[in-house]
Amino acid sequence: MDLSLNKIPWYAQFGMFAAIAVAGAVAFYQFYAAPLNADMDTRRQQLLTLQADIAKGSATAAQLTVFKQQVAELEARLESLKAVLPEQKDVADLLRRIQTLATQSNLTIRGFKPSPTVTKAMHAEWPIQLQLEGTYHNLGMFFDRVSKFSRIININNITIRGNDKGDANSTITAQCVATTFVLLEQKPPAPGAKTN
Repeated sequence: MDLSLNKIPWYAQFGMFAAIAVAGAVAFYQFYAAPLNADMDTRRQQLLTLQADIAKGSATAAQLTVFKQQVAELEARLESLKAVLPEQKDVADLLRRIQTLATQSNLTIRGFKPSPTVTKAMHAEWPIQLQLEGTYHNLGMFFDRVSKFSRIININNITIRGNDKGDANSTITAQCVATTFVLLEQKPPAPGAKTN
């Protein structure tokens, strides 16, 4: 059997070439162009995501100086607050300061006895039993000075008794508990530990 394209009518030849061209175009699109288009769409999406991340990073970088300034202000504030709520108890320093306040108020400290600390969630309470001698007016000045002191000191359990000595500068003896506070250091969680 002899097959030749010359023996087939021209319209059939044209139809065959058209069918082969269409089949070739479909195969080219299916196996080459469609995967490339899908890859380009994926890369466009990645590009848009990266551009959004870059824009966020640029905005954050622009605010970096503001953040550094805020950190410096917060650190300065923390240092000033450490005077109000220190991180450690210093018996000698506190005794010296209370002695100064008592002297300024014309009181005599007859007893200074630190008690064990009571630990709370974020701080420890440190009660100190004080015995003071002087006048009622001077005791009021002492309490006023303690209330204006930079470190937090609460005075409670006040007991006042009159002295029988008859000395004008020592008419009362007062006992009270001065409670000050110490900030507990928060330990960072161990690596790998779960946080709630």
